[in-house]
Amino acid sequence: MSRTYFGTDGVRGIVGEDLTPALVQRLGKAATLWSKGGRVFVGRDTRGSGPELEEAFARGVVEAGGNAVLAGVLPTPAVALLALDLGVVVSASHNPPEYNGIKIFDRDGRKLADAAEEEIEALLDAAIPGAIAGKIDRVDVATDSYLEHIVERFGSDLAGLRVAVDCANGAYSAIAPRAFEQLGAEVTAIGSEPDGTNINLGCGATDLSLLQRTVLQGDFDLGIAFDGDGDRMLAVDANGAPVDGDQILAVLADHLGVDLVAVTQMTNFGFHRFAEERGIRLVTTEVGDRYVLEALRKEGGLLGGEQSGHIIYLKDHVTGDGLAAALLLCAALGGRTLAGAAAVLPRYPQAKNNVRVATKSLSDDLFAEIERLNTELDGSGRILVRASGTEPVVRVLAEAENPWKAQELCARISALVTRELG
Repeated sequence: MSRTYFGTDGVRGIVGEDLTPALVQRLGKAATLWSKGGRVFVGRDTRGSGPELEEAFARGVVEAGGNAVLAGVLPTPAVALLALDLGVVVSASHNPPEYNGIKIFDRDGRKLADAAEEEIEALLDAAIPGAIAGKIDRVDVATDSYLEHIVERFGSDLAGLRVAVDCANGAYSAIAPRAFEQLGAEVTAIGSEPDGTNINLGCGATDLSLLQRTVLQGDFDLGIAFDGDGDRMLAVDANGAPVDGDQILAVLADHLGVDLVAVTQMTNFGFHRFAEERGIRLVTTEVGDRYVLEALRKEGGLLGGEQSGHIIYLKDHVTGDGLAAALLLCAALGGRTLAGAAAVLPRYPQAKNNVRVATKSLSDDLFAEIERLNTELDGSGRILVRASGTEPVVRVLAEAENPWKAQELCARISALVTRELG
């Protein structure tokens, strides 16, 4: 059975079109029935549609006889940490404001496997056995509990560190600057005035331009950018140069002394060279932080992540956490500049393109051409094409020792995708 509504990171869509209050209420009912416990901890990001969808999900929980515990605006990793029988986030993560979604964690704070999501979808239209009375509770202490946990477990003395923090007008707006300040850093917060319509717009981990300008115009050691729901983090160095998830992962691998790291197919070839030189075993997964999490748990590892900024460290945590990763990165600098620390990773040039398509069904002929080119490259580069699980796009990545070769390969495959699917 294939999933109809769940993608690579929960259920997501444009509010009022792909994602409606009626669907969200059905998801609330189905997820509660599936959990067989009925205590559902719910947080949301700062989108204007959040309160309505939060209430819709809660109605579904109550319909199934459960207890919905509504915590209001809270980052995704906080919900994972504080999950009851379930943890649920009303969020579309890095997507624009018109999107929203539902992410579900089990009682251990783990993202659900594909099979579990299929089981929930099978319960969307299930009848409720008998008249069961559910209820809704609201709590306002979750933010402080989460902040205390992260500062105590992942914080270090940041006295004198000058940092610009871009909160993407999202769930970290009232939390991340406080964490850095509590640890002694000199903080300038940007993207920290959410109004329901500005999450991820021109700010945050999906658009580093505001952070880069802020760092270049001020006197900062580095800049940190989160996405709207707080499960991703990227950085810029003192010169405004971006530092991606691969580089952050390399800095942390050295600092934490791990012997295993889980990465995805999108991870730069240079990381493989970095790991080989240090005797670190790499486990490579499909794209998606939940697959990285599954691999870490299966292999008994602690550290993993994605180039996009999902950084996972499972000591004292259950999932990827943007704030925890940012604090670990600052601790790992050890008096070095971020540019100096990130230089440990020799990266292959990459070219990427998101091709907007009418359908995401990739043909056998297209895969055959990609396989032919990868064989021709013979280890000097690669091409990766995959359909997005969250947007109507096909993502094209080309990697080569020469940047012009990477760009040429990306353009060639993007043109093929557009001709077939556009």
